[in-house]
Amino acid sequence: MTTPNSTYIECSELFKIYKAAELEVVALRGLELTVGGGEIIAIVGASGSGKSTLLNILAGYDAPSAGTVRVGNYDLLQMTNREVVEYRRHEVGFIWQETSRNLFPYLSALENVELPMVISGAPGPERRQRARELLDVVGLAHRADHKPAQLSGGEQQRVAIAVGLSNQPPLLLADEPTGELDDETGEEVLELLNTVNTDIGTTVIIVTHDPAIATSVGRAIAIKDGKTSTETTREVSFERKLGGDASGTEEFLLIDSAGSVQIPREILDELSIGRRVRVDMKDGKVTLESGD
Repeated sequence: MTTPNSTYIECSELFKIYKAAELEVVALRGLELTVGGGEIIAIVGASGSGKSTLLNILAGYDAPSAGTVRVGNYDLLQMTNREVVEYRRHEVGFIWQETSRNLFPYLSALENVELPMVISGAPGPERRQRARELLDVVGLAHRADHKPAQLSGGEQQRVAIAVGLSNQPPLLLADEPTGELDDETGEEVLELLNTVNTDIGTTVIIVTHDPAIATSVGRAIAIKDGKTSTETTREVSFERKLGGDASGTEEFLLIDSAGSVQIPREILDELSIGRRVRVDMKDGKVTLESGD
């Protein structure tokens, strides 16, 4: 894994509220997140936790309702329509879970990789050379002329990664990239994402509910009820394996800028802590005591 540089992504007090008729759904509730440049992390959480909402905001597909979210030099809360287009073209690549959503079925693998560069106005010889180089990186140079229907699910995801990297974005987002793949193929895709992070220095964020992926990267952040709740760090070898062993694992609760922390329910139940709690500091340690 590349050594993370200074802060590249910063979310602070991030809210997202969806409105439908008279109903309001709060998907993100003051979420806070910091990611260093060149880092690879996993965002984990149950369905409805807010992880996909966060990914869509970082991708520029959705706009936050309140708070601060910065990616590189972009303020995603203040972007104009033109800046959104520029952001999507040059700052971020995106990989969908459904392999069919990543590629145009009537284009070859090479043409799919070229397409984002065509839209960005890259010269023909330049984009053709880069497309071939990217297909070589993902191990599919020999399948350049094949259309998606002629490729396996794993090969389609490999091409999708190449498409996501075609305009050389510093950020690559992957939404459940192994969700439709078997374990062996999923492991190959994960290894490729790690290679992209290590060799190219791309910042990679993988959203998943699969604990096997979460244990295969150096840092995994759990989202619960629209907020980041825990962070798990691991010492992972260069040759990562899907769900493989990782030494030096540590899990931390996260404190937001307001001083809030999500204490696991099982701990609160064991200590019979209800709505009120006394907080004290003794011998350099913070202690909690039920106030009910």
